[in-house]
Amino acid sequence: MGCPGWDEALDLYRRDLVAAGTAPRSIAAYERDLGQLREWASASGQQPGDIGHRDLRRYAASLSAAGRAPATVARKLAAIRGFYGFLLRTGRVGQNPADLVSAPRRKSKLPQVLTIEQMSSLLDSVPSGSPLEIRDRAMFELTYSCGLRSEEVLTLTTDSIDFDDELIRVLGKGSKHRLVPVGEPARKAVELYLEKARPSLVVDPAERVLFLSRNGRPLSASDLSRRLAIRMREAAAAGGVSPHALRHSFATHLLEGGADLRSIQELLGHASISTTQVYTHLDAARLRDAYAGSHPRA
Repeated sequence: MGCPGWDEALDLYRRDLVAAGTAPRSIAAYERDLGQLREWASASGQQPGDIGHRDLRRYAASLSAAGRAPATVARKLAAIRGFYGFLLRTGRVGQNPADLVSAPRRKSKLPQVLTIEQMSSLLDSVPSGSPLEIRDRAMFELTYSCGLRSEEVLTLTTDSIDFDDELIRVLGKGSKHRLVPVGEPARKAVELYLEKARPSLVVDPAERVLFLSRNGRPLSASDLSRRLAIRMREAAAAGGVSPHALRHSFATHLLEGGADLRSIQELLGHASISTTQVYTHLDAARLRDAYAGSHPRA
């Protein structure tokens, strides 16, 4: 089986991603990155089967020369590796040229985390007067209580939470479901939202998405980020905090409280324990700071 041209190869790969349950936003990102490779290769008349590892090294070098950050170049190479991995798996190429191309070194950046005090200040500062305030409190309590990704929060439905067993059913990456315990403050906040706030926000009675805007539509990721920024300013806490920082704070506070990495991995929905291990580095960094600030011979 020969390797098809760009149009057919990219279409086949897209179908494979859809069949595997890849998130639409991820597919769109892969298509953008692969579209840039296609444009670069097509300028010299190269089709997918013509690309070798030396070509990809030149492509990566051209991205760096254009001022692309190492993390961006690494992400694009990862998208290319996945694309050629599909072509190799389906017998359309004889090897994956991206396997021989190293990603540029990136500075290690630990995830942003709020202290327990900052987290309490944020959550306790959200009033519970208007429907939108009640919604925000429930949304952020649940995000922190369960360590949810932004897209996981936004795709929750009205029947995602089992109030009797205090569990939430989360749809994670790769369309994989997981059950996560819900803490009492989050459970109470969601119950209040369902009773007092959501009924006044609903426009379409058939709408099942849990968290709604003032116009009754499902919230977007930008809506979530904007509401958190507002609440952070009102709480006079650290600025520039993303919704993902609540998830990082969840994992870090669990680790500090004695939870083991395997349990944290399951709660976060990480496919690999190596992804979860970043929190051991984070905790080590916290301990170093504590040591430097308190030990007389530090």
